Amino acid sequence: MGFNNEYIAGVTWGFSGIRGSWKTEEAERSLELMSSVTGANWTAIALSALQATAHSTEIPYWETPTVSDEEVKWAISKAKSLQLKVCLKPIVNCADGTWRAHINFFDKDVPCEPKWSEWFSSYTKFILHYAAIAEETGCEMFCIGCELVQTDRRETEWRTLIAEVRKVYSGILTYNCDKYQEDNVTWWDALDVISSSGYYPANDWEAQLDRIESVVRSQNKPFFFMEAGCPSRCGSAAIPNDWTLKGEPSQAEQSKFYQAMFQGCERRDWVQGFMLWDWPAHLYPIHEAEQNDDYCMYGKQAAGIINEYFTSKINM
Repeated sequence: MGFNNEYIAGVTWGFSGIRGSWKTEEAERSLELMSSVTGANWTAIALSALQATAHSTEIPYWETPTVSDEEVKWAISKAKSLQLKVCLKPIVNCADGTWRAHINFFDKDVPCEPKWSEWFSSYTKFILHYAAIAEETGCEMFCIGCELVQTDRRETEWRTLIAEVRKVYSGILTYNCDKYQEDNVTWWDALDVISSSGYYPANDWEAQLDRIESVVRSQNKPFFFMEAGCPSRCGSAAIPNDWTLKGEPSQAEQSKFYQAMFQGCERRDWVQGFMLWDWPAHLYPIHEAEQNDDYCMYGKQAAGIINEYFTSKINM
């Protein structure tokens, strides 16, 4: 399956979900609202498995709190019933709270120390498990990794993993590199699509798009932002990747970010869309939207901006 010029007007769904929180009436309503409120034509169904620390080498994706396979298949089926195309996005996180970008090991094997080979062995099993589900359920796209910055330099291991995934999954493959890392990945040629996290300061989009464009042109591959978004919180438009930033709730701040991002990307025909971050399986009540300061756009000013932009792109 190739990647055509269809615009990806997408939203990421379900990321913070734990086992038992999907395949519920509340989760069903959440997906329906995501589709209707944002005008999306795609969704990234995002789930996470936990390794203990950034230096652990086992990813026990079959254990709680990871959502069950039944729940994953349910979410894909529900999304497809809403005429959404689906990218399945399994993510590895650290149970101790360390950000996954810090998963790292010595480049040279040392006895009695955890090794890249051990981690990639476990990670490959994890990814192949969900690649098979993506194939079985007809997901149009599969994301093989998310913001694993310290792993990006392990080109040989990633190329081997991609070759294994292609044996079980026939759709579009991408890797979600982290912000500012687009030019650090040396194995984009092995994938179908380049994607990255678009958490750039509202006033810096032009410079960052110039930088990313050189990567996209040199690789001659399609590109979209597999993540992009901003908390509705004072100060967040200047540092949208900092979810711990202290500030008062502000819908205007989130709107400012989306307007800057869409305005910048509108002039770049090589930006083929977004999987905006994010939309949880369990939504806050709409009357609490004013006080909600997270990334979700439900009930906020940004939702209208997103719907208008997505609708204009889909109908072009």
